Amino acid sequence: MPEFLYEIEDLVKKYDGRTVLEIDDLKLEGNKIYAILGPNGSGKSTLLRILNLLEEPASGRVIFRNIDTGRVGEGVRLKLRRQMCMVFQHPYMFNTSVYNNVVYGLKLRGLPAAEIRERAEEALSFVGLKELSRRSAVRLSGGETQRVALARAIAIRPRVLLLDEPTANLDPDSVALIEELIRKVHDELQTTVLLVTHNLFQARRVAEEVLLLYQGRLVEKAPVEEIFNCPRSELTKQFVTGKMIY
Repeated sequence: MPEFLYEIEDLVKKYDGRTVLEIDDLKLEGNKIYAILGPNGSGKSTLLRILNLLEEPASGRVIFRNIDTGRVGEGVRLKLRRQMCMVFQHPYMFNTSVYNNVVYGLKLRGLPAAEIRERAEEALSFVGLKELSRRSAVRLSGGETQRVALARAIAIRPRVLLLDEPTANLDPDSVALIEELIRKVHDELQTTVLLVTHNLFQARRVAEEVLLLYQGRLVEKAPVEEIFNCPRSELTKQFVTGKMIY
């Protein structure tokens, strides 16, 4: 087993010639929950898309499970990407049943029909939505939609679950339920979770380690209680005490 799930070396990401992300060194272990914090425009979502192999850096290396993702062909990248799944703030739902939305990724992978049905039912039970499997997915509440997106993700049994602001604009009860499911995915399925969030309290409730980004740079990476109780960086201290406007 690789010592690190991800290793980033000398990474630079640019949009239209402008550097938006610059990380010299970052190593992430498997089977942890990481929260990625930072002000707007700090590069949080960009980092998540790079880790999900949806985007490539302008330079530098992204190593996943000892494989340099920039030095392999698209076929290998696809196989690596299929070990990951990303859930967005506003997940897309097909205009069909909840069940059909959950099985979509499984069908793309060409799994046998019996296995597809078994995985979908397990995933829907996991998120507490089995009774809504026949309901139209486009008629769900925001919290229910996120739970369907989580079910669709965990049905493919990824090594890594990447979440981009999954509880933004949800009511408190839905936020609490999604946070409980994130911990459940990690604890019961041994899945590594990377969570982008603006919510400091959520990071403290859910994460084991925190990455703080500022203006595209990694300011600090540390266990969650260390980040909040004894931050090494002055920027981190300003952020967690609410003195940094974001």
